[in-house]
Amino acid sequence: MNFTEFGLDQRLLEGIDAFGYETPTPIQEKVIPVILNGNDLIASAQTGTGKTAAFLLPLINKIISEEQDNDIKALIIVPTRELAVQIEQHMEGIAYFAHIGSISVYGGGDGVAFSREQFALKQGTEIVICTPGRMISHLNMGDVNISELKYLVLDEADRMLDMGFNDDIMKIISFLPKERQTLLFSATMPTKIRQIARKILINPIEINIALAKPPEKIKQEAYIVYNSQKIPLVSHILSEKKLRSVLVFCSTKQGVKDLTRELKRARFSVSEIHSDLEQSEREKVLLNFKNRTLNILVATDILSRGIDIEDIDLVINYDVPNDGEDYVHRIGRTARAENNGIAITLISEKEQGKFSEIESLLGKEVSKMIVPARFGKTPKYNPQKNKQTNNHRNFSKNKRNYRW
Repeated sequence: MNFTEFGLDQRLLEGIDAFGYETPTPIQEKVIPVILNGNDLIASAQTGTGKTAAFLLPLINKIISEEQDNDIKALIIVPTRELAVQIEQHMEGIAYFAHIGSISVYGGGDGVAFSREQFALKQGTEIVICTPGRMISHLNMGDVNISELKYLVLDEADRMLDMGFNDDIMKIISFLPKERQTLLFSATMPTKIRQIARKILINPIEINIALAKPPEKIKQEAYIVYNSQKIPLVSHILSEKKLRSVLVFCSTKQGVKDLTRELKRARFSVSEIHSDLEQSEREKVLLNFKNRTLNILVATDILSRGIDIEDIDLVINYDVPNDGEDYVHRIGRTARAENNGIAITLISEKEQGKFSEIESLLGKEVSKMIVPARFGKTPKYNPQKNKQTNNHRNFSKNKRNYRW
């Protein structure tokens, strides 16, 4: 199926199209109708399965169909400030054409940040994404009017309990209207989660989604590189392997265009597919790739799901995918039917933490290959250090660009 089958508002569909997504993930396919139907929900889903969009899309759709009055309609409670920022950024992207407001509220900032949050909450916004402790501070000070709240989301509930937020969550819930739709997402379902669910959910629908694992016959490899080394290394890999059919995934349309331009200069048989192309152009390029008159196709995630082409010898992740679900779908384009295949991922410094999370979801480490000496010095693979550094950079950037 595709997103048009959910009956979503056209403004939301435009946001989805801008992301380049066409086919929902398994959790999106199961969860979105349940939320649109108004049921409470308890869903077992790991990070990386597409769950953020699974609850954001139907919530935004329901809110824009209601009267717009700047009252807080939805509260999304998360365990960490990093996740709060990530969800807000995701929200801004898919709700761009829907003109729905959101704010992320989390601890760790200074008094100026707290004052800004106070001002924004008093002004009103439709969706608030928060960490438990910070939200309690605002509730206790009377900064937040939640009398019109209709939707509550607890994301990564098991992680919040592990971090000792059980009492904080129940305190926040005590402030909320009793008539609301409540959605609980958790990677695992321990007894404590079941106990909370019984207290706060009403006749919930239960959905369990596990991250699909890629076939064992796909040989997975990775190179740790600087960003500037990615294009030369792709050219080297393509020159060395001499394969008939190669699919290269980039995370952005601009990345697709830049890489395709450089590979054409190097005289490779290459073309590109992304959402800037007309459908007729995409179909023509895809037909040439299927017929082997075109050897290399560079694409956004528009092709990670639903492409029906056998005998793709190699998939290259020029950028690390956003989550485990995208990674599995991308590399699953090779090793179809009875064939074997290779999947290579290029990992820059700032992508190391993201790739480490994908490895955790896969339950295995991907082999790190040696970059040829002629490419010069390469970074060390230290995902925890680089993840912390980049989280700090992202947090600082978010403070500078705070919007309400």
